[in-house]
Amino acid sequence: MAVNAGLEKGRKPVSMIHNLTKKRESLLSPLAAKSADAVRRYNRKPEDIRSPYSRDADRIIHTRAYTRYIDKTQVFYLVENDHITHRVIHVQLVSRIARTIGRALRLNEDLIEAIALGHDIGHIPYGHFGETCLSALCEEHGIGKFFHNVQSVQFLDKIEDCDLTMQVLDGILCHNGEADDVRIAPEPCRSWREFDEKVQANAEGRRNRAPITLEGCVVKFADTIAYIGRDLQDANEIGLIPGTPDIPAECRELFGTNDVRTINAVIIDTLIHDLLRNSDCNEEGFISYSPEVEQALIALRRFSRERIYDNPRLITERPKIELMYRTLFTHYLSDLENNVRDSRIVSGYLEADWISQKYLDSASPAELVRDFIAGMTDRYFAKRFEEITIPRRVEGRFD
Repeated sequence: MAVNAGLEKGRKPVSMIHNLTKKRESLLSPLAAKSADAVRRYNRKPEDIRSPYSRDADRIIHTRAYTRYIDKTQVFYLVENDHITHRVIHVQLVSRIARTIGRALRLNEDLIEAIALGHDIGHIPYGHFGETCLSALCEEHGIGKFFHNVQSVQFLDKIEDCDLTMQVLDGILCHNGEADDVRIAPEPCRSWREFDEKVQANAEGRRNRAPITLEGCVVKFADTIAYIGRDLQDANEIGLIPGTPDIPAECRELFGTNDVRTINAVIIDTLIHDLLRNSDCNEEGFISYSPEVEQALIALRRFSRERIYDNPRLITERPKIELMYRTLFTHYLSDLENNVRDSRIVSGYLEADWISQKYLDSASPAELVRDFIAGMTDRYFAKRFEEITIPRRVEGRFD
């Protein structure tokens, strides 16, 4: 069959696809994000057969930062187990859950997918504890705090300069802080200057504005739905909690079980249905849980914090991780300040052809070190620490 079989004679495939996109989007909720509303900072390349948000999803997948999801841990760092969740699985779960919600609410699935795929690109070695370590070092060196949501935007908008739409970047920026949100309504952002101010506010720890689209709000909720039950399942997988722990009574009542080996599916189904019943994407425009689900989630997060995230068996190696972060940061900053040209930060990062020259020209040495370390996988981070601290042996002779 010919490649162009079925295309109308004399019409270009691109224009036909755009017409089909408009027809498909006419079926969406009146408050859903439309392709015609997409705005890029530069818009260097002409549009092709994809919708703007579909292009963004492809651009994210093809970044170097995205490929490093493969070896970034979710919660259980330093645990050798092939059956627990890593960051690459988590973002796929968020994408699937968010798109399921979005489809039912007649929202833009292309936008949802792009936000979901990029939302955790700024996560760093050893999960949220690694973020705490790097943030302290950044403050010591006068470049402010470190937040993974801001770093996600930094990777995609500055370092690799993907020229993504504001709608996607904003959804990525606003994805976290979900523990504080029960009902979210979008807040508009009228210019790139206003968006950059929003990024700066987040960099200073002020997450006081919602996403600009309902799709961004959906991803924010889907992030919680993807991890809250999965973390229980993984904790049981590695022997941190038993199969039937004493989860809070309101959770047992809501989910009908306390068996963490099967509860994840029940949690996902319950929370999705609750959102669909309590959200409005046609008139007022908001995404919301019911009060009953809100209270159960608060209790479940508290349980997970006490029994999983702050479990003494999980956190015993934290002083060593702090030492590793300080060692790497100090070492690479010294290399830059002393112009050590064969340093790993130069050969493995600054000289890479995929990094924006505009970013290199504007970033301070401490910011370059921050971004280099933030982009590392857990394994690469550990190898660089060994390289710095363990003497190299010579096999046989010097040549």
